Amino acid sequence: MDRAWIDGRPVTLKAAIAEAAKLLGASRFSVIAGLGADVAGTRAAIALAQRLGAVFDHMHSEVLLRGVDVMREADAMITTADQVRARADYLLLVGPHVATACADLALLFGHAGPEAGGRLRRVGWICPDRQALSALSERAELRTIGRDPSELPVLLAALRARIAGRPIGKTRTSKSAIDALAAELAAVQFGVATWSATDLAALETEMLHGMVADLNARTRFSSLPLGPADNALGVLQVCGWMTGFPMRTAFGRSNPEHDPWRFDATRMVEAGEVDCAVWISAYGAAAPEWTAAVPLIALTSVDSPMRRPARIAIEVGRPGTDHDAIEYSVAIGGLASRAASQRSDAISAAEVLVQIATTLGAGA
Repeated sequence: MDRAWIDGRPVTLKAAIAEAAKLLGASRFSVIAGLGADVAGTRAAIALAQRLGAVFDHMHSEVLLRGVDVMREADAMITTADQVRARADYLLLVGPHVATACADLALLFGHAGPEAGGRLRRVGWICPDRQALSALSERAELRTIGRDPSELPVLLAALRARIAGRPIGKTRTSKSAIDALAAELAAVQFGVATWSATDLAALETEMLHGMVADLNARTRFSSLPLGPADNALGVLQVCGWMTGFPMRTAFGRSNPEHDPWRFDATRMVEAGEVDCAVWISAYGAAAPEWTAAVPLIALTSVDSPMRRPARIAIEVGRPGTDHDAIEYSVAIGGLASRAASQRSDAISAAEVLVQIATTLGAGA
C-alpha cells in the first residue's frame, strides 16, 4: 500500500515520485541531508546528488568529523570490538554514553581471552553512567573516577599527565584516584579505550588518542571510538569510496568538493543558499534542525518527527527491520549484512531515490 503525500494530501507513490523529480529538476541548488540510510540508500543518495550537482550531508556530520579531523592531523590507533573481546585484558570506558553507543557492552566482553587468563576483565570508567555501571559490576573488576561529564576534559588531561609522570593541579577528583587509574593503565598487557563520539569534543578526542599513543611507549594499547546512530559510520565509509571525501561534500562544479563549513546542510538552508532539500531518515530517529522554510522532500520511517510539514513525504521502510540491509556493525568494526527482522512491503529509501533519478532522466 502506497504511503505518500503531497502538501499533506495522500497520493500514489508514482505521483509523489513524479512531483519530487519535478521539484528537484527545477531546483538551481539542492541539498540531500539527514542521510539516515543503509549502504544502498546512501549510494543512491550520493548518485542523485551527483546527478543534480547537489550537496550531501549527514545529520551527525559534526560529531563524525571530529574524529576524522583528529585522524587527519594527529593520527590514531584503532582496533575492533572483535579484537577487544578476544585479546584485551583492560577496558577504559570514557563518558556516560559509551554503553548507549555500543547498544550492549557485552559486545566488548564475550569470553575471556588468553591475555585475560580466565579472570574477570578489568574496567576503568571515566564519568560513568550509573545505571550501566551497576550491570557491569557483575562481569568486571571496576575502577571509576569522575561523576559529572563536565569533568571529562580536565580528567583526561590530568590522567595523561600522570601517565607521563608530570605534576597536575587540583581537580574535583583526588590525585590519588587519578594516580591509581594511571598505574593500572600503564601495567596492562593489552588495553583499549572506548567512548561515544557524542561525549567528546575535538580537543578531548585528540587528548585521548594522544594518551593511547603515550601508553604504547610502555605497553600495548589501542582505541575503539563508537559512532552516532543512523548508520553514521556506514555512511562515512560509503562517502569515502564513492567520492574520496566524507560527508558535507558537493558536486556543484561536477567534481566532488568537501568543505565542513560551506556544505553544512543546516547552515545552507538557514542562509537561503539552497532552494530544495531532500531529508532521509529511514531509521526514524531525527528531523531537520533548520528553522527556515525550504521546499522539502522527506523520506522517513513511520515514527520520524517533522518540525515542518514536507512538500512531499514518502514513508520508507526501516533498514534491517522492513527490508534486508548492509550497515556498519560495531561487533566486527565494518559493514555487515542484516536480514529483515519484520519484513514488510514498505519501499526502501534506495528504491525511492533510484525511481526519482530515473524519472529525472525521463523528463530530461
